[in-house]
Amino acid sequence: MSIEKYRKCIDACLECVKECKYCIGECLGQLNPEDMSRLMKLETNCAAITLLSVEFMSSGSQFVEPLCKLCSDVCIDCAVECEKYMHLEHCKRCAIVCRKCAAEWLAVESMAA
Repeated sequence: MSIEKYRKCIDACLECVKECKYCIGECLGQLNPEDMSRLMKLETNCAAITLLSVEFMSSGSQFVEPLCKLCSDVCIDCAVECEKYMHLEHCKRCAIVCRKCAAEWLAVESMAA
């Protein structure tokens, strides 16, 4: 599959990296960041795997499919955790972006089938 077929997924992944990193910074500024430690760990993992997925998709790696499937799962887990803090705008945005990233991979997968 050419890089152009991954374009929307790559863009969604890059947006996900940005929002996860922003959300981590905002969560650290909360009164009790230790209460949000699980969330921040998931966001750190999510940012890392989405960035790695961009690298794999961009290079045409043979491991794109299993990595991006795992990335999709991590994005969903991150979104679920962010949704526990929907009263915080940064968590709400992060959840939306993480779900969009996961959905873009599902769209790529369905095109390949």
